[in-house]
Amino acid sequence: MVGGVEEHLTVGRVAELAGVSVRTLHHYDEIALVEPSARTAAGYRAYSSGDLERLRKVLAYRRLGFGLREIADLVDDPATDAVAHLRRLRGLLLDQRDRAAAMVTALDRELEARAMGIRTTPEEQLQLFGAQLYEAIGSAYPATRRTEPRIAERVWDALGDARTVLNVGAGTGSYEPPDRDVTAVEPSAVMRAQRPADAAPCVAASAESLPFEDQSFDAAMAFSTVHHWRDPIAGLREMRRVARRVVVFTYDASDIDRRQRFWLTRDYLPEFADLLVDWPSLADLTRAIGGRAEPVLIPWDCADGFFEAYWRRPEAYLDEEVRRAVSVWTRVGPGAERRAVSRLGDDLSSGRWAERNRDLVALDAAELGLRLIVA
Repeated sequence: MVGGVEEHLTVGRVAELAGVSVRTLHHYDEIALVEPSARTAAGYRAYSSGDLERLRKVLAYRRLGFGLREIADLVDDPATDAVAHLRRLRGLLLDQRDRAAAMVTALDRELEARAMGIRTTPEEQLQLFGAQLYEAIGSAYPATRRTEPRIAERVWDALGDARTVLNVGAGTGSYEPPDRDVTAVEPSAVMRAQRPADAAPCVAASAESLPFEDQSFDAAMAFSTVHHWRDPIAGLREMRRVARRVVVFTYDASDIDRRQRFWLTRDYLPEFADLLVDWPSLADLTRAIGGRAEPVLIPWDCADGFFEAYWRRPEAYLDEEVRRAVSVWTRVGPGAERRAVSRLGDDLSSGRWAERNRDLVALDAAELGLRLIVA
């Protein structure tokens, strides 16, 4: 607005700002996709703010790979307002980011394999760029990541009398309470696709920008997901904004003794400590929602295969399927993973692991730094 009058932009100026050619804009005009609705003083067609808003949507969908006919249907959908378009675009971009990150991981693994003289098969090379890439990385999750009833009971008790629950970073929904009205939030399309048919409805969004009004839910929960968030503090504050009660299952990254108590990080995977650099302390996480932290012991026969779950069943860490369902192994890199698995295998065969950890056999549960934050 200039002096209370809406300013309109010429075709040339819009092309410059949008990073497209004038010819492209003329084509959009010819096919009625984006038609300049105003006129300059000289009689030339110009773009209003409404035209520019439509163009932004068109260019965003175009850069995501949609065809022009598909884009026309999307931007003309009467049931989708401007905010809904932004949320949809954001979800699509997050999916694209996830797939790109997965491809980088797969490329790193192949580069390292080739450096060692190992050649991948033609089928594996095709899968690297095919539709199976991200699905293959997350495919082990349903097989090994199940609800652990003893931990679930702690989480559900902490929800109190909440009837409406928002599950943030919901994954496949393992810990969603069956007797509440649950809405799930999960940014990964692969994880959303693996949710059971009878699972709670799931929204494609991130914790840092929840698409809900203030105090929309009785409670918000997050289970073993905060460490995946781009900005954990912002995500927790968002949970506090949309819910009257917040329950978060996470771990205490500031507990240095934890790494010494857990033989896997102490003796085989010291790189785990590097993953915690710049990670918010438990006090920071607790302060973000104004809550309190309670320790959660891990039963020796824990049904949920998260990183620490097999503390009394070391052979499980030799299983590729078990490791693929835990992000730690991908994050430390294939070199550290191979070395840790090789050394563990040797120590199990020789009896060194049993000798070092003989005290564990008498324990039914272990305190390895897992925490339940309740506000």
